[in-house]
Amino acid sequence: MDEDSLLAANAAYYRAFAARDLAAMEAIWAEEGVTCVHPGWPALIGCAPVVASYRDIFRNPSQETVTAREERALIEGEDGRVFCVEEVGGGLLLATNWFRMIAGKWRLLHHQASPLAPPPTAHKDVKRVLH
Repeated sequence: MDEDSLLAANAAYYRAFAARDLAAMEAIWAEEGVTCVHPGWPALIGCAPVVASYRDIFRNPSQETVTAREERALIEGEDGRVFCVEEVGGGLLLATNWFRMIAGKWRLLHHQASPLAPPPTAHKDVKRVLH
């Protein structure tokens, strides 16, 4: 249950997403206690609705590629969370991926992504715009 294996599980999630591989995506998720909040969507509760949401996303021909960066892992007991920045079509999202060690494997319990505000501009830039 080390950080490297947790980050590898997180990377597998993004590989499945990039490949639009529903079988690989489904294999990442736990069977129980599953929840997901896609940006702008209502909360999805249960493995079947969550997997169905990815099926629908993968079928969308205009779905932008999702990549992750700046991963940070936190492990507490059997639970591991990965916080990362997702880049989607030039926009940035802040994502939380919550995993649990189940039968010796990190399984995803919860994914949530929401828009990430751009960093505030430097004080001198604000003055320039205001004057």
